[in-house]
Amino acid sequence: MGDTNCTFTKGEGAYVIEGEEQYSLDVTEVPRKGGPGITQSDLLIINKTDLAEAVGADLGVMDRDAKRMRGDGPTIFTQCKHHVGIDKVCALILKSWAAQTGKKIKE
Repeated sequence: MGDTNCTFTKGEGAYVIEGEEQYSLDVTEVPRKGGPGITQSDLLIINKTDLAEAVGADLGVMDRDAKRMRGDGPTIFTQCKHHVGIDKVCALILKSWAAQTGKKIKE
């Protein structure tokens, strides 16, 4: 993916790949608050799900809220530190990259 343009906007938590936008939250944030990152991004990533119980977050409620705010937009729950859900994020990003560039994904 050497010719894929990837940027990170620190304040927004948004990764942009070839015009696609992924927005990342951790479990201390609330999807129902909305905002363009949650409602308009091509992928919503909710990270640090392993900390949900410790911070009083209900992943079921977060899933429901994300679906209500995003409709059919994909939401993936991850634990980056433990490599949980990362394969799904990578697969979605690579699928989007392949569709936009017309290139095949190397397995």
